[in-house]
Amino acid sequence: MNQSGLFKFSIAAVTLLVAQIASAQNSPTGLWKTIDDKTGKVKSLVRISESGGEFQGKIEKLFRDADQDQNPKCDKCEGSNKDQPFIGLTILFNIKRDGDEFGGGKILDPANGKLYSSKLKLVENNKKLEVRGYIGMPMFGRTQIWLREE
Repeated sequence: MNQSGLFKFSIAAVTLLVAQIASAQNSPTGLWKTIDDKTGKVKSLVRISESGGEFQGKIEKLFRDADQDQNPKCDKCEGSNKDQPFIGLTILFNIKRDGDEFGGGKILDPANGKLYSSKLKLVENNKKLEVRGYIGMPMFGRTQIWLREE
């Protein structure tokens, strides 16, 4: 390869790398701190991953008081999640990119075992994630702010 060809190849490789980095930063994939609505304390770490265009989130760690069960089971869940430990539990699933937002999937609240429709939106330079759970229409729900951990 001559110098001109090598230069063009290098530019193409750098452009591809920059595009991949930009795409990854505009994605909810990564580790997120969930915050308790009532106390304002960190509640858990959830890792969001992507496979085949769908995003899913699993609980990796819980932050609980010393007198609490450190890995409770989802005793209020139904189906295959019944009595599964919170740690390792998939709580976000079937989420797909929809423009600047992500939606069409579900979120599980392991505290009450209920499934809600869900949508996600990255805010503040992708450092925060608005996680909306709702029944029926998005206006009938609540939003939590998750903080990017990594």
